[in-house]
Amino acid sequence: MPLASVTSLHQIASLVPELPTFDNDSAKAALDRQNQLTKPPGALGRLEDLAVFMAGWQRSHRPEIRIAQALVFAGNHGICAQGVNPYPQAVTAQMVANFEAGGAAINQLCRANGADLSVIALDLDRPTGDFTQGPAMTETDCLDAVRRGAAAVNGDADILILGEMGIGNSTIAAALSAAIFGGDARDWVGPGTGSDADGITRKTRVVEEGLARHGNKAPLDKLAALGGREQAAICGAVIAAREAKLPVILDGYICTAAAGPLHAVDPELLAHCLIGHRSSEPGHCRLIDAFGKDPVLDFSMRLGEGTGAALALGILRGALACHNGMATFAEAGVAEA
Repeated sequence: MPLASVTSLHQIASLVPELPTFDNDSAKAALDRQNQLTKPPGALGRLEDLAVFMAGWQRSHRPEIRIAQALVFAGNHGICAQGVNPYPQAVTAQMVANFEAGGAAINQLCRANGADLSVIALDLDRPTGDFTQGPAMTETDCLDAVRRGAAAVNGDADILILGEMGIGNSTIAAALSAAIFGGDARDWVGPGTGSDADGITRKTRVVEEGLARHGNKAPLDKLAALGGREQAAICGAVIAAREAKLPVILDGYICTAAAGPLHAVDPELLAHCLIGHRSSEPGHCRLIDAFGKDPVLDFSMRLGEGTGAALALGILRGALACHNGMATFAEAGVAEA
């Protein structure tokens, strides 16, 4: 069953057995090539692992990145009525305009690292519900956002970068993370766009109220109850990328948390995903541990927008440049040990 045929959130779990899997033969061929290149085996460290990862998902021992797609999804949140963010929700639309004009950090990093950026605003004039009062989204609204995220994916790309924008969505990330992976709300709440100590206390209380109301639901029901449209769209894009055998780079805390409900359904749903960087948001370290993935970078970033993922793309390009461009010992006429 393809994602386009899913009519309920619970059917997403049934996609897992039909999704493309990692091609071990291509990965082995890539590793064999790595071991023949003019360097000591393993000398390029994580770059070699990234090349093998790309080989397995692209099903080619010489993987390439010709088209890199970057998607930034934007949404507004009813939880902002609880005063969880020092900025007004109007900033979401203003930042979308900044993205479209080329003036944000993500624009510069996509340009520098060769990614085609698209920004998708999701009903900014219609914020989700306040999850302390009821569910943020109905199942219908959540599925609509999942489908919109999936529809934005370019199946001809070689890699997908995911990011987000939405005033209040660091609170969403904390609520989703706590609901999926457990622990106290205060373990997951951080400063976001600059909350002070009182603001963090307020965010923690709001997350606790959301968990009390929605914490016992199934994983994808938690996405609808606590998440935002941009988080649901990220989930849809992750699944659509998998259907297209397209590796994904997730951005920081908010983007990774958005994928948390998929991990809870089945970690295999995220097997094709890299985490681009370790955010300085306190909850992100806990989230990365829960995912069992090593981030590509650790640059103390917490901007969002897909910036850490776009920067990680440059590392991935470097890994493939070495993998494909270096000579083997035989080609270079260098004696092997």
